[in-house]
Amino acid sequence: MTDTQSEQAIIDGRPGAGAALLTTLREDGARRAKSRDVRNLSNLLPFMMAHWAYGVGAFFFLVISVGATLGVTGAAKSVVDEGFLAGGDAQLNWAFIGLGAVALTLAVSTAFRFYFITRLGERVVADVRKALYSHILTLDPAFFLKTRTGEVLSRMTTDITLIETLVSSSISIALRNAFMLVGATIMLAHVSWKLTLFVMLLGPLVILPMFIIGRRVRKLSTQAQDSFAEAVGYAGESLDALETVQAFGREKYATNRFGAAVEYAFGRSMARIHARATMTLLVMSLIFGGVTLILWVGARAVVAGDMTAGTLLQFVILSVMAASSVGMLGETWGDVQKASGAMQRISELLASEPNIAAPALPVVLPEPSRGEVSFENVTFAYPGRPDLPALKGLTLNVKPGETVALVGPSGAGKSTVFRLLLRFYDPQSGTIRLDGVDLKQADPGAVRRRLALVAQDSSLFSGSAMDNIRFGREEATDAEILAAAAQAEAHGFISALPEGYASAVGERAKTLSGGQKQRLAIARALVREAPILLLDEATSALDAENERLVQKALDEAMDGRTTLVIAHRLATVLRADRIVVMDDGRVVEEGTHEQLVAKGGLYAKLAGLQFAANAA
Repeated sequence: MTDTQSEQAIIDGRPGAGAALLTTLREDGARRAKSRDVRNLSNLLPFMMAHWAYGVGAFFFLVISVGATLGVTGAAKSVVDEGFLAGGDAQLNWAFIGLGAVALTLAVSTAFRFYFITRLGERVVADVRKALYSHILTLDPAFFLKTRTGEVLSRMTTDITLIETLVSSSISIALRNAFMLVGATIMLAHVSWKLTLFVMLLGPLVILPMFIIGRRVRKLSTQAQDSFAEAVGYAGESLDALETVQAFGREKYATNRFGAAVEYAFGRSMARIHARATMTLLVMSLIFGGVTLILWVGARAVVAGDMTAGTLLQFVILSVMAASSVGMLGETWGDVQKASGAMQRISELLASEPNIAAPALPVVLPEPSRGEVSFENVTFAYPGRPDLPALKGLTLNVKPGETVALVGPSGAGKSTVFRLLLRFYDPQSGTIRLDGVDLKQADPGAVRRRLALVAQDSSLFSGSAMDNIRFGREEATDAEILAAAAQAEAHGFISALPEGYASAVGERAKTLSGGQKQRLAIARALVREAPILLLDEATSALDAENERLVQKALDEAMDGRTTLVIAHRLATVLRADRIVVMDDGRVVEEGTHEQLVAKGGLYAKLAGLQFAANAA
């Protein structure tokens, strides 16, 4: 692995497929940490207030819906007392007309409530998701040394989904049931305060077992999910390294370990099932026992003439509504706590400040650009590795239009030079200048617009070949894209694709060969029309034929531009105007190929090894 690859692996923190699967399951495994501090949800208010009209509409129809739901009980009472018991057709008809009118009002108000609250939830979630992604793109690589990419993606998916559930349903459900509980309790007391007192005494006997056993069920559910995530995560790691498992003959060990994890998960699941069955038995017995007792007391009151049959029916319906409201509030409170925890994690991400940012009054880079680069006594260590500086007092000057090759052993700091020039990081000491301007005093965006990068493994994107080239400069015309492709020796293979420049190249351009990818990346760099070209091991992974084509494209690209080249192959180095030899973060030699070979130093040793490898 080259120093470019090793440094990039450290910075990107790329996990294998198994590790990534384990991370995903651990973080997104159907549960997220809750937060009892619901004040975190106040961070949602700016997003919700931006669409306050939908919230007002949802609240308005929520109130009507609750009123209509409670009104159904009064309509049912009228049907029994004035319809059935009075015995008149007219009374019965009017009673059912009243019931139908209330039901229609309930249906219409519920439909509008669902529309407004769901639209509000979708709009808020879309805004949060856009704001979060936009902010993440402003963060520098140092942030991702402390926070895994998988965790960021989890916050953009799992956590935002929890927020969506809260805004689009849980808030509405919670408010609806809170209003329903208050309204039903008031109506119960109005209908029969004696029976209401009786119900309130029975309530804790039903709710307490639900609360105690419910906590046990949730704990066992989490344990089962965790253990299953561990089992599947280990399976993913084993499959990711299947050749290693088979090479060491550890198939039985892997099978036994996976089996033990699955059995443990099964045991936790069975414990959860037993607890859930016990809770169901106990709660249903208490509920039906309580309802039976209330009906018995109410029936005696009806027989004694203290209460009408319709009033008893209304009381029972109201009691069921109140009880179900309490249960639903308990469930939605869990959603609120989960959403609060999710919003806390999202807010932390939104509050993250990039270490690299434009100053309040950035210095404007001179126009037109000269393409002059200078490093003045630069010392830099990556975050997390302060005791291992990648650069130690580096001084390097590159003149406009000059091609400079950076060579040296792996870990010499060559790729770090590029990262600092692109201003992914700032040095701990020293100054880096572009066209005479200190990078710390310039806008990072303006700096990067003057640089075009072709990496060893250039990242391409799904979409068409034209989309990938235009990624270099969004406003590029089709003619400019075709010209850049021709200059990069890419026009031929792109034209041969089924749909030419409109052909989809697949995720990470998997449908293209290594040489085609590199030429496409060079075309992307060319269309950028940047005065400084950065080539990082652009041909090291190619075969001879592809290297010849790519090198020809690079020669075209380097013409008239300031170029910094990281290369291990002498064929690339020999084309440079000047060779800078780096070792242990310092410049140790400088000159042409002939001068450096004559010195007999580090470059001569590296060149000798390269010639020997070529001869072999």
